Amino acid sequence: MKTLRLILGDQLNIKHSWFKTVDDEVQYCMFEMRQETDYVTHHIQKVIGFFASMRQFAEDLKSKKHQVIYFNINDTDNTQILVDNLSKLIEAHSIEHFEYIFSDEYRLDEQLRKFCQNLSITSKAVSAEHFYTERHDLKHFFKGKKQYLMENFYRDMRKKHDILMVAGQPEGGKWNYDKSNRNKWKGDVEIPAYKWFKNNVDEVVSDIEKAGIKTIGKFETQTFPYPITRIQALDQLKYFCEHLLIHFGDYQDAMHTYEVYLFHSRLSFSMNLKLISPKDVVQTVLNYYRNHGSHIHISQVEGFVRQIIGWREYMRGMYWAFMPKYKTLNELQNHNTLPDFFWTGNTKMNCLKHAITNSLDNGYAHHIQRLMITGNYALLTQTNPDEVDAWYLGIYVDAIEWVQLTNTRGMSQYADGGKIATKPYVSSGSYIHKMSNYCDHCHYNKNKKIEDDACPFNSLYWNFLDQKREQLGINFRMKMMYSLLDKMKTSDLEQLKQKAQHIIAHPNEY
Repeated sequence: MKTLRLILGDQLNIKHSWFKTVDDEVQYCMFEMRQETDYVTHHIQKVIGFFASMRQFAEDLKSKKHQVIYFNINDTDNTQILVDNLSKLIEAHSIEHFEYIFSDEYRLDEQLRKFCQNLSITSKAVSAEHFYTERHDLKHFFKGKKQYLMENFYRDMRKKHDILMVAGQPEGGKWNYDKSNRNKWKGDVEIPAYKWFKNNVDEVVSDIEKAGIKTIGKFETQTFPYPITRIQALDQLKYFCEHLLIHFGDYQDAMHTYEVYLFHSRLSFSMNLKLISPKDVVQTVLNYYRNHGSHIHISQVEGFVRQIIGWREYMRGMYWAFMPKYKTLNELQNHNTLPDFFWTGNTKMNCLKHAITNSLDNGYAHHIQRLMITGNYALLTQTNPDEVDAWYLGIYVDAIEWVQLTNTRGMSQYADGGKIATKPYVSSGSYIHKMSNYCDHCHYNKNKKIEDDACPFNSLYWNFLDQKREQLGINFRMKMMYSLLDKMKTSDLEQLKQKAQHIIAHPNEY
């Protein structure tokens, strides 16, 4: 049968079983589409990265003698809609059978499922062959449980895949070295030069401009710095092991005005496009650790592995366990709008200025910047999670809904009422000072609460706790903070609330 196989932009897995054999009766297709560039406003580097990686992948397939039809964003044959492009190709090439890889995004999964229901030819969907788990494994793992605790899932993954295990027990005697992963970087430990790739993307940029695609963020060089091929991704992984792993765990939560990436791997973009698999990453890191363990502490390795086999797989499992309802959850009933400075970085709050500017300049921020700076502020100002989702999904090069939505709406904004996080991740200025140097040269004073130069996070924090007492007051992990709130003088609390409510009403003044 003459077969058409679809490859989506985040399915660039050259190791997939589809590509083991060459068959002239199999036609692959890939599309750059306005359907995908326009459903949210994306960072310019995200669009460049996807298109550049897709084009290179198509060329790699052709070099291996596979038959590939590729629609550029400006091709006249491109309808800009996935199912319409597929219908055209099925008719034009007399296709008798259609196949696709299960999409990791609910929106596309539904689009393809409905498309196949109405086809007059046979169709088939196959595994992405990328993750450790299948789509619904986590839902089955937690069946009958009241809480979906990531730590329980993570430990099971360690056992199941024999990762950092010795005789059935966790290597080193601990399951989790999180308490060792909270050091503030003070400049005393040297950070190696970053690994940059010089991918020429002039043609991609020109095509994006010609198409008139609306984007956010900056792209001021002519080369794309993140890996766009499997070879580059493996090279990035090797560099991480040799230069960054040794201090990754120590400083994975640290933030600094002079450093964008610190000891982070910058592999999430290539992993989420499936250029490289989590198994590639974990096994390579473990192999390097085994061979160089004398100077790398297990806390560095466990902290990294936890992000991959624990957090990443857990987030995907939670996504498929609760979609599509998950995307509508707003348990704290937050309805405010994001301030203008989320698109400019123009704010006197130094932490937000740096985290947002990093995001606009690089399409990147590490997990603590996303969680405890931009996310913390959005939650404390009681922002509508729909707006927060759209910003996070658009601004980061690695953002794909299956991993972004659960991290943003669940972990960051607590909009799911505690399905993912056992408490809201909110803080005053003290945590930001503890983990960064952002407060050192800020317009605001981290120790003040209601004065004109008081850190906005301080009043916002207590105002949030007071306003959300009905939803959060019974949370056992919030008990100590509500005890402190209860001991506060009524007049002091009222002043804090007035200050916070002015910040919320006039965010662009701060």
